[in-house]
Amino acid sequence: MSVFTPLARPELETFLAPYGLGRLLDFQGIAAGSENTNFFISLEQGEFVLTLVERGPVQEMPFFIELLDVLHQANLPVPYALRTSDGVALRELAGKPALLQPRLAGKHIKQANAQHCAQVGELLGHLHVATKDNMIKRKTDRGLDWMQEEGTQLLSHLDAPAQDLLQRTLDEIAEQKSKILALPRANIHADLFRDNAMFEGTHLTGLIDFYNACSGPMLYDIAIALNDWCSDAEGMIDGPRARALLGAYAALRPFTAAEAELWPTMLRIACVRFWLSRLIAAESFAGQDVLIHDPMEFQQRLTQRQQVNLALPFAI
Repeated sequence: MSVFTPLARPELETFLAPYGLGRLLDFQGIAAGSENTNFFISLEQGEFVLTLVERGPVQEMPFFIELLDVLHQANLPVPYALRTSDGVALRELAGKPALLQPRLAGKHIKQANAQHCAQVGELLGHLHVATKDNMIKRKTDRGLDWMQEEGTQLLSHLDAPAQDLLQRTLDEIAEQKSKILALPRANIHADLFRDNAMFEGTHLTGLIDFYNACSGPMLYDIAIALNDWCSDAEGMIDGPRARALLGAYAALRPFTAAEAELWPTMLRIACVRFWLSRLIAAESFAGQDVLIHDPMEFQQRLTQRQQVNLALPFAI
């Protein structure tokens, strides 16, 4: 189970008391996390999620709190930091930055259909529109420079076909870097996988885990989401699902000609980002009781993205 920092009931009760939400009824670790420690918290006044931030500097936490406040005020279904009776949102527990947030309704889905994907595209569109004109700046720690540095180091860990596959995209990043950085930008989620969205039926009720959020190209956010939501078992893009996602998004924010040109590149870069992070996690946590996502999933998807026949809709 991915609980990097276990908690004892007494220390948790002490931490929760200033929120004034009643007695602690129950708590349990969440196994799905791969980077942070999360607990479901049941209190007399409701259900909540407690997050202990395991990765990233403490000074970055005000960004996440401010971003989620902005999105919450825009009526998007996101968690937001609850304040104590003294108005404090960011606190410390077991030596880690800690946030208490409402638990959103719904559940994760494993099999996405076109309706789910349209909801994801619409939500991304609202997220980007809400932040593109008043973007809160934060540079990601897993951006293009990180991919080139880590990718170069990991080449020797791969077999020859995988080395060639990775090297081609690292070269493409170097060639296209200036164009990528010039794409339209907003605040982006940067990790919108199926395990970070909540649904009731085909209605999207929540978007969670913003700890990879940053300011960056909106197209990158779309590529990350589409690679997960619209890939079949062989890693190929499912046309109906992809068109549903892109069409719902474009209805809120039309794509530009520059985005249309770089779309295949961005799909490949989005694959590399998660291929590398999963390779690193697999090596770092080998033999430990930590959820490790399969790196081969994104190696396979990157292989399939060498040819991209799916165009962006309504490019202007």
